[in-house]
Amino acid sequence: MQIFNTVAEIQQYLNECRSKNAAIGFTPTMGALHEGHLSLVRRAVSDNEISVCSIFVNPTQFDDKADLDRYPRTLERDGAMLEGAGNHVIFAPSVAEVYPPGLDTSHGVDFGEMADQMEGAHRPGHFDGMAQVVKRLVDIVQPNRMYMGQKDYQQQALVKEMLRQLDYKTKVVTCEIIREPDGLAMSSRNRHLTPDERESAGHINKVLRRLKEVAEILPLAVAKAQALEQLRHIPGAVPDYLEIVDAVTLKRLDNFEDAQSVVACTTVRIGKVRLLDNMILNE
Repeated sequence: MQIFNTVAEIQQYLNECRSKNAAIGFTPTMGALHEGHLSLVRRAVSDNEISVCSIFVNPTQFDDKADLDRYPRTLERDGAMLEGAGNHVIFAPSVAEVYPPGLDTSHGVDFGEMADQMEGAHRPGHFDGMAQVVKRLVDIVQPNRMYMGQKDYQQQALVKEMLRQLDYKTKVVTCEIIREPDGLAMSSRNRHLTPDERESAGHINKVLRRLKEVAEILPLAVAKAQALEQLRHIPGAVPDYLEIVDAVTLKRLDNFEDAQSVVACTTVRIGKVRLLDNMILNE
């Protein structure tokens, strides 16, 4: 497995791969990897001749410097996990490599209401920072396919919209959520839960699964209200939101008939941890 720290090095290597008609799959991460990340990497390895995984803790998507400072940096451990998953290339750049002085790295995309709701309403500036770094990394790697997880549903929808507006050729492949045995979506945040909080967290997915069943027989507004109340009754849980939206445009929905695919998205605070989850209600 190759490890590159500079833009010049990785671009030279990938240009050589492209000259041999190798397809390049790309998984952007901030490290602190878990099985959810590795599932994306394994898909990239399966679909492409070259799999690239970036490990870069992006400062522009943290609205709290303390959160940025606390984010775990586990490059050696992450590298061993990626090698075990069959990954070919790690790109682990410095901030100066990703955002060199004098280079315009803005994303230049108008997301409109897509970025203003749900996570956008609770984390001001987060999606601008996310879009900025993803565009920059795609410009560097120029992958055929990019692999993102369904857990961060709004994020992957915004990336698809950004690439569409910019007319990029990279295809986003959204991979299903990898869950713990009790249904909790895998996340690097889960390690910060106490044992009692961890037990409560396992109920979030149970609520979403019940929502999917109930939404088949009740109006969406009623099903949503019931699910939100159930989230509030999880011990120690404080839901930030529960929204039922168009899976592509993220527009809030009142009826299944208003979209081809519908998804329920939620974020729930338990202790000091914000836990994201979602459920496709129909496709």
